[in-house]
Amino acid sequence: MLDKAGQGPVVVVGGGIGGLAAALALARKGLRVQLLEQADAFSEVGAGIQLGPNVFRMFEVLGLTEAVSQFAVFPENLIMLDAISGDEVTRIPLGAGFRAKFTYPYALIYRPDLLNVLLEACRKVDLIQLDTAQKVVGVDEQSDGVTVRTQGGRSYAGSALIGADGLWSTIRQIVVGDGKPQVAGHVTYRAVLPTTEVPEPLRRWSMTFWAGEKVHLVIYPLRGGELYNLVAVFHSNRYEEGWDSFGDPTELNERFAKTCEPVRTLLGKIESWRMWVLCDRPPIKQWSRGRITLLGDAAHPMLQYLAQGACMAIEDAVCLANTIEDMHGDFAAAFQAYQQARYLRTGRVQIMARVYGEFYHASGVARELRNMMLGARTPEQSYEAMEWLYGEDMSPTGYGRVFQRAGAR
Repeated sequence: MLDKAGQGPVVVVGGGIGGLAAALALARKGLRVQLLEQADAFSEVGAGIQLGPNVFRMFEVLGLTEAVSQFAVFPENLIMLDAISGDEVTRIPLGAGFRAKFTYPYALIYRPDLLNVLLEACRKVDLIQLDTAQKVVGVDEQSDGVTVRTQGGRSYAGSALIGADGLWSTIRQIVVGDGKPQVAGHVTYRAVLPTTEVPEPLRRWSMTFWAGEKVHLVIYPLRGGELYNLVAVFHSNRYEEGWDSFGDPTELNERFAKTCEPVRTLLGKIESWRMWVLCDRPPIKQWSRGRITLLGDAAHPMLQYLAQGACMAIEDAVCLANTIEDMHGDFAAAFQAYQQARYLRTGRVQIMARVYGEFYHASGVARELRNMMLGARTPEQSYEAMEWLYGEDMSPTGYGRVFQRAGAR
């Protein structure tokens, strides 16, 4: 246990999935945590998250596997279809062969359900203090700690600071100072549809997506099949920044006009869409300074095409807690070790997410080659291609062993 008499708590800024995971991971090492969330309540916009085997290893470490599994759907396949022709391109089974390869499953979960699992776990730990309506406006650094100042005039003293405050991170600007994130030129529309509204032939117990020319549509079940999550993505330069606003169905339908009938039918079932403008940043190697570090999207925001944003944040949380323990509470040394352990893996995911976005949205000859290449793969070959992301070692550098050590206790 790391808690020392007279030592201030670790201050975590941001009460999303990454911030709550960090609070829980730190508390499990005996550290007191003060978490600050700028909103009036802990909440997530209703949408789905895909959970790969890599994040289930983290749930094991955090003691959350059973709670997450109660809310998760475990799909039978990952299915890719051509959005123009409607033909199936590839199907990756997620059953016994997948589990034999990666030990852990692939799952789908409603984002608010995952947040609530983390939140309830944190609320049960006396070492964690959760405060809402606390927007951070400044940080003062001392040799032996930090002081965080909020818009409401409150101050929080701590032994260290973790910025888990997302894409538009205030703490990142203090540490890195690189301004606004990059707009990708892609827009995503999200909606949740009652299962009764989904045409019966399209109610697959799978994660299904149609890949088109500069567009794609994803659909998968949530909450035991009560709901289906729909995500429509298309290229657009009309929007410069922003997120979580109501979209324009007219533009959505224009972009998908050349897609096959099942895609257009699903789009027609939704009357109100929430819209996000997709942004990311180039990978960086340094996101720590003294007793301040970053986590999740604040450190390495990525496009959604590998479905790894939340998973990477939870991996960060476990790795960070381990390095603090390894460095016996020397936060400055631990934060340097943590970013050294993480930057190549998260950077690879950032870069490959961009690549997959272009791959999914290919047109012309590239589309034909994509379909031929993926269509020729066996399930075993597909699993091999996923090894770098889902495998136990998780990278050529071998830092996956940090997590193996934690899980073996």
